[in-house]
Amino acid sequence: MKLLADPTKRPLTLRDVSEASGVSEMTVSRVLRGKGDVSAATRARVQEAAKTLGYVPNRIAGSLASQRVNLVAVIIPSLGNMVFPEVLSGISETLEDTPLQPVIGVTDYLPEKEEKVLFEMLSWRPSGVIIAGLEHSDASRRMLEQAAIPVVEIMDTDGEPIDACVGISHRLAGRKMAEAIAAAGYRKIGFMGTKMPLDHRARKRFEGFTRQLAKSGIEIMDQEFYSGGSALAKGGEMTAAMMARSPDLDFLYYSNDMIGAGGLLHLLSNGADIPEGIGLAAFNGVDLLDGLPLQLATMDACRREIGQRSAKLLIERLAGAAAEEKPVVQLDPKISFGDTLRSPR
Repeated sequence: MKLLADPTKRPLTLRDVSEASGVSEMTVSRVLRGKGDVSAATRARVQEAAKTLGYVPNRIAGSLASQRVNLVAVIIPSLGNMVFPEVLSGISETLEDTPLQPVIGVTDYLPEKEEKVLFEMLSWRPSGVIIAGLEHSDASRRMLEQAAIPVVEIMDTDGEPIDACVGISHRLAGRKMAEAIAAAGYRKIGFMGTKMPLDHRARKRFEGFTRQLAKSGIEIMDQEFYSGGSALAKGGEMTAAMMARSPDLDFLYYSNDMIGAGGLLHLLSNGADIPEGIGLAAFNGVDLLDGLPLQLATMDACRREIGQRSAKLLIERLAGAAAEEKPVVQLDPKISFGDTLRSPR
C-alpha cells in the first residue's frame, strides 16, 4: 500500500515556532526536547507558540524524517467502557490485511489528556488518526488540522468533522427513543445519565430526547447526572434514589446499558411490574443484556460497524482514492424493545 500525505499542507517546522516565539531555532529545539538551560519565561513562550500553531516535533530518526510509519493512532475515551473494545475489534480486523497497525491511546474523557495523547502519538508520525468524538480543545484541533494525514472522527456525526467522520447522530437516537416511549403511552419519565459533563454524545442524546418529548407535550419529571463511570451498582443506587423522590414515574431512560441494567435489577428485586407499571430503556446494545432476567430495551450504537467503516475510509484515503471533502458516514441505529418497553399503542 502506498501511503500518501496531504500534498496541500506544508508541515510546520522549528522555524515557524522560532518566528512565532521570537527565539532561535536552537532554543526552540532545546525547549521542545526538554534539554538545555532555558529560562522559565522563554520556555513558556516557546511552548505557547507551539501550542497555538499546532506544532508537534518529529521523533522519527533523521533518515526517516520525511516518511511516515505504518501506525494508525486510535484515540478513545475509555477501555473500561464496554462500548469501545468492540469498536477497536472492528478497526483491527479491517486493518489486518494491510501494513497498518493500530496503536491505542486513552483520554478518560479529559480534553487536556487528549491533547497530551495526541501530541505524543503525532510526534511519531503515524499514517492516520482515528479519534472518538467531534469535540476537541483548540490545541487538539490545531494538531489534527496540521498533521497532514487522514483524520477520521468516530462515534458521532452531529457536528463538523476536521477531515471525515463515521458514526451515528446521537440527537436522532435520542429522538427515536422518545418517539417510541411516547407512542407506547408512557408520560411520567425520569432520566439518568453518566459522564454528562464530559460525554458529549450522551449529552446530545439527552438533547434530542427531551426536545422530542416536548413535541408530544411531555416533560422530564426527574433527572440525575453522575460524573463517574458506568456501573451496575451505580445504576441501582440512582434508580432507588429517583424512585424514592418520584414514585409516580412510569418510565426510566438511562444514558447507557450498564446503569440501565443496574436499575432493572433494583426494580425487579423490589417487585416492580415491568413494563406495565414502569418501563425502562437504555443505549448501546451490549452483549451483557442477554444475561438479564428481562431483556432491557436499548438501541444498538453500531459499534463494530463504526470501527470497520472508519478503518476502511482511512485505508481508502491513504491509498489516494478520490473522495468528497469531509465525508460523513452516518449509520442507522435500531431500537430493540426487549421486555421493558411496551410496543407502540
